[in-house]
Amino acid sequence: MRLADQVKELRKRARLSQTELAERAGVGLRFIRELERGKETVRLDKVNQVLRLFSREVGVVKHERTEG
Repeated sequence: MRLADQVKELRKRARLSQTELAERAGVGLRFIRELERGKETVRLDKVNQVLRLFSREVGVVKHERTEG
């Protein structure tokens, strides 16, 4: 599942509008809209600011490369 879809699903489960989520997370409404649309160039710190409301975060994970 894409991050955009997960954020939207979490927001809806919490019965929050995009405006309410933006206010609670301390980010702009435009950021929430872009995040839920799947914009590829969003700031990771702001994404985590939103996700913290749902006890979640994203980060860098080492990817093991397979040779073959």
